[in-house]
Amino acid sequence: MRARGAWRSCGRSFRGTLEGMGKERLHKILSGRGVASRRACEKLIAAGRVTVDGEVVRRLGTKVAPEADIRVDGESVAQPRKVYYILNKPRGVVTTLKDESDRKSVGELVGRLRNRVYPAGRLDQDSEGLLLVTNDGWITNVLTHPRYEIEKTYSVKVRGRMSDEAVAKLTSGVRLREGRAAAKVRVLNRSRDTTSLLMTISTGYNRQIRRMCAAVGHNVARLKRTAIGPLRLKGLSRGEFRRLKADEVAALKKAVRRAERRAETGS
Repeated sequence: MRARGAWRSCGRSFRGTLEGMGKERLHKILSGRGVASRRACEKLIAAGRVTVDGEVVRRLGTKVAPEADIRVDGESVAQPRKVYYILNKPRGVVTTLKDESDRKSVGELVGRLRNRVYPAGRLDQDSEGLLLVTNDGWITNVLTHPRYEIEKTYSVKVRGRMSDEAVAKLTSGVRLREGRAAAKVRVLNRSRDTTSLLMTISTGYNRQIRRMCAAVGHNVARLKRTAIGPLRLKGLSRGEFRRLKADEVAALKKAVRRAERRAETGS
């Protein structure tokens, strides 16, 4: 009897293991299907806007089977084909799909796309340049999370003549509220009133370049992102976008996988 009871218990445990195999966290599935970033998908879940097989799910971290009937605001969320676009974001445009204050948004610039896409990361309203727009949640998460240290390069013009000492401080790192932040810095031009720099960072804190330059006594007059990992901003006028070429997508995925391995191994 004791052995039979142990067998039944083992069987229940095994069935439970089988049922759990293949399941993923709901917010990860939603993000991977192009609904929004993982953080934004968590907010959708907490707000009760997501159902799984007809039941509202509010608990964060819930795991569900990918084949389940998943809906947001009653609309089915099917697995889309992954798409990738580079946008040259102009100054004055906010990095959202729709702005509650009626400011011009990235969503207006890419609104004619048939696929549901969203910006992979942010550029503040006063900044311009390269922005990846996609429905690939995996790519978005790695590009935007500081732990993966994907390099991003910016063309920066600051007010005033920046000294070699200030450049050295940017290179060695300045103290921000999130911690020490450093950059690779190349001086392009110095005049009495302005200094032009090329700065590469890998942490991506909020408004990091502006705050770093302010920490060494210089306000940013103009900021343009020119590269994210292997992607380069070339041949696009302000407000224009284009689909990534196959070799660009391959290079991006290779860089993302390398960043994941580096984060996991610490090397």
